[in-house]
Amino acid sequence: MFANIQAVLFDLDGTLIDSAPDLGAAADKMRAARGLPSLPMAHYRPMAGAGARGMLEVALGVAPDHANFDVLREEFFANYEQGMTEQTYAFAGVDQLISSLLARGLPWGVVTNKSKRFTDPLTRSMPLFESAKVVISGDTTPHAKPHPEPLFEAARRLAIDPALCLYVGDDERDIVAGRAAGMGTVAATYGYLGQKADPLQWGAHAIINFPADLLQLLHKA
Repeated sequence: MFANIQAVLFDLDGTLIDSAPDLGAAADKMRAARGLPSLPMAHYRPMAGAGARGMLEVALGVAPDHANFDVLREEFFANYEQGMTEQTYAFAGVDQLISSLLARGLPWGVVTNKSKRFTDPLTRSMPLFESAKVVISGDTTPHAKPHPEPLFEAARRLAIDPALCLYVGDDERDIVAGRAAGMGTVAATYGYLGQKADPLQWGAHAIINFPADLLQLLHKA
């Protein structure tokens, strides 16, 4: 599956970068605005991969079927937009991983469900992404993951057959999308996973516990 890989694509939050501190801070700010006590980051981190939905559930106990969910989500977005680069950083080993891919002549890119409203300024603010050949956001195409279209779009922009691309993510939706696109898939366990996630059940072609493990997979192939 990995022997003829010509490009590597990654999910963003929980795979390349740890944005949980800024996501949690945006949600906790909503608690403060309502006179509620702050929650420890440990409460927010497991739900960071679920974005606004997860953060609102932790901070206010609000689900998408709540009457004011859309209004609350926009309040969360506004908070996050103001501070989304304050505490966000690449996971340990990611910089070295990207450097090694470039040394091998492998182009790389990002396919995330995060909207361009956040993806573009966030990736522009981090030197890590200067070498990315493609960045696909959740609203770049009419469909978001687990639909394969964002991955197909990334492959088209790279002019590389999807079957020759590898997709790495920390959520089951990433693996579902990658397999639907005919790509090799790798589940990253160092990300957010969630409270009940079991990567062994996702159907990924491989599982990695650290970013450097990806290089070992490619080397063996």
